[in-house]
Amino acid sequence: MFKARSVLVALVVGATLTLAGCGKVTKENYDKLKVGMDFSEVTGVIGGPDKCDEAMGAKSCVWGDDTKNISVKFVAEKAVFFTNAGLSQ
Repeated sequence: MFKARSVLVALVVGATLTLAGCGKVTKENYDKLKVGMDFSEVTGVIGGPDKCDEAMGAKSCVWGDDTKNISVKFVAEKAVFFTNAGLSQ
């Protein structure tokens, strides 16, 4: 009984944390992003990225998944371009 309850609690906590991470990929948070913000400012708004690629001094990061995401391009750790997909108006 105790073990089953512990597993259930762990699953609920894990699901809650997963949903909380997805909760930062919103139109409201996207609208807070500004050109010139540094990487730490962006992550302060939308959390850590799910994926980043770097090439020739530029970094491209994505938060979210294929259907709902925010993408930010950085040059010298400063946001220069950002887009979104699947965020409601």
